[in-house]
Amino acid sequence: MDPFLNEFSLEEFQQQWEIEEKILDRQRELLEELQRRSEQPRKRKSIHRDHHAAHERLMADYFAESCTYTDAQFRRRYRMKRPLFLRIVDSISNYDDYFTQRRNNAGKLGLTPIQKCTAVICMLAYGVAADACDEYVKIGESTAIECTRKFCEGVIALFQDEYLRRPNVEDLQRLLQVGQERGFPGMIGSIDCMHWQ
Repeated sequence: MDPFLNEFSLEEFQQQWEIEEKILDRQRELLEELQRRSEQPRKRKSIHRDHHAAHERLMADYFAESCTYTDAQFRRRYRMKRPLFLRIVDSISNYDDYFTQRRNNAGKLGLTPIQKCTAVICMLAYGVAADACDEYVKIGESTAIECTRKFCEGVIALFQDEYLRRPNVEDLQRLLQVGQERGFPGMIGSIDCMHWQ
């Protein structure tokens, strides 16, 4: 006879067996529950963003006839003049349908082209994180990243021939003249205070 069995009475063995059966039953239940949960589609947490109110605030602050902020403040914040900003927004909107305002599956209007471009320009101008614009522009992180990707593709496609090229002789003469007027003779450009030769 097995010495292991000698240590237990039949009653103790049955109690132990019942406990182990209960544990196994509970493990099966938990496994089934996990399988049910994994088969159900997961819902993304939805954050209600009032896109319309954010658009109205953005327009009142920077683009209305009597806007809150001056041209100088706009230029300092967006690193370009307002007409250039609006030209880029218009060009990108005409180039890629992604930048047109559309309705979502619930029928609500989404972000406007100016909201999407504002978020992108802020990210590019200041190097801020993708979700940093959410509080003001009301744009989510994944949307801001997608906007930036599509914006960069659009800018390259639309403006590379005019702006993203090597300077020609006329450009060099103009840049040298501007540098001379500003007290930097012989300088044709500056990126982070490093002069081109």
